[in-house]
Amino acid sequence: MTPDMPLRPATLADLPAVAALANWAYRGEGGPVGWTAEGHLLGGPRTDEAALQALLTRHAPEHAALLLAHTAAGRLVGCVFVHPQADALYLGLLTVAPDHQGTGLGRQLLLAAEAYARQHRRPVVRMTVLEARPDLLAWYARRGYQPTGRTEPLPAEGSHGQARQPLTLLVLEKRVSDVG
Repeated sequence: MTPDMPLRPATLADLPAVAALANWAYRGEGGPVGWTAEGHLLGGPRTDEAALQALLTRHAPEHAALLLAHTAAGRLVGCVFVHPQADALYLGLLTVAPDHQGTGLGRQLLLAAEAYARQHRRPVVRMTVLEARPDLLAWYARRGYQPTGRTEPLPAEGSHGQARQPLTLLVLEKRVSDVG
């Protein structure tokens, strides 16, 4: 377990490193594959600089942020996207470098997102997770996230990559506050 790393919001200058991190963690590009890799389900990059910039620009007026975790040496090793919506905080792109998985960093990023929800008076944190990832669904369940019964199709276009099979996203939620 590593000690908590300070988090900071991403700037546009960080986006190339964030894209590289996400593509390593989710597709195995650029290093050893971690348990979060989903290249067997999706081909192509997980994201790119342009998609990240569009995400941040589109949601900036709504207090969205991409929170980053760096080592003491300055290496980017984790991120999470948080977007306050009308009734919940949407969490996405929770990413931990494969060589830092199992250290508690993913949990730290998740707790930071939950704190962001409370700070922005959103009582619920919501996310979507691939139904074909029972290991990831179990990880979130151990942290209190439960399926809502709602599903969404994987967007045909966007920053997820090309599906190698039909894929469905499950909507998960966790109540983090009674304030809303």
